[in-house]
Amino acid sequence: MPIYQVVILGLVQGLTEFLPISSSAHLALAPWLFGWKDPGLSFDIALHFGTLISVLLYFYKDWIQIAAAGVGIRWGSDPELQKTPKLLWMLAVGSLPIGFFGFLFEKHAETTLRNPYIIGSMLILVGVVMWIGESIGARRKQVGQISWLDSLVIGAAQALAIVPGTSRSGVTITAGLFRNIDRAAAARFSFLLSTPAIAAAAAKAFHGLIKHGGIAPDMRVAFVVGMLVSGISGCLVIAFFLRFLRSHSLKFFVHYRLVFGIIVIALAAFFRAQAG
Repeated sequence: MPIYQVVILGLVQGLTEFLPISSSAHLALAPWLFGWKDPGLSFDIALHFGTLISVLLYFYKDWIQIAAAGVGIRWGSDPELQKTPKLLWMLAVGSLPIGFFGFLFEKHAETTLRNPYIIGSMLILVGVVMWIGESIGARRKQVGQISWLDSLVIGAAQALAIVPGTSRSGVTITAGLFRNIDRAAAARFSFLLSTPAIAAAAAKAFHGLIKHGGIAPDMRVAFVVGMLVSGISGCLVIAFFLRFLRSHSLKFFVHYRLVFGIIVIALAAFFRAQAG
């Protein structure tokens, strides 16, 4: 796999995983649009590990405080996390839906759902729902005010991210807006909630890779470079996005999703007509 493709796809993963524009859509469409070969399972795992590195690096202090509070130990000084000592268990409950539906529909997500018409439609649909949430959400609740019901609703929304084009961050932040959570607080909770799901997906995929002989010698450099590029760029994007949401709305991302979704469907129709 050429190193320039490794770097480009690593950047695509890092830039799009945490912005509400769907990393799965961009990663599925990039090889299709550029005529590249499928990078394969090992590279996909590298990108998953890069994403996991991003959230663990950025939120490691949060996770230490959350885990300590979950077992009754007072640790850390974040005032919002101090208000929610049961946040660890809320995140665990919120992670159940994607675990259940991911198990049921994993094969479909990797095959039949990776269709440009489905991807384009989900980009548009979630963009519209995001716009509604942005318009009607009261945005008064902070992380310290998130309830068990909020966690379950946002967790249920995360399960939709199985469908390519949805965007894990997009759908969970939007669910948070409908629950009257502040934009930046919804994004922070979304990223924390994504950590167990990303870790589980990466571990499962890596186990499967090991069963099939491990990383091929010609993919080892690509694996390391892809993981580092996606991890570093993802960490920078998290920092940027959380700062951005403190003073900006999601309207730019709504417009991006709508335009991108229309382009995807139009290109799919064009290529289908050419093939016919």
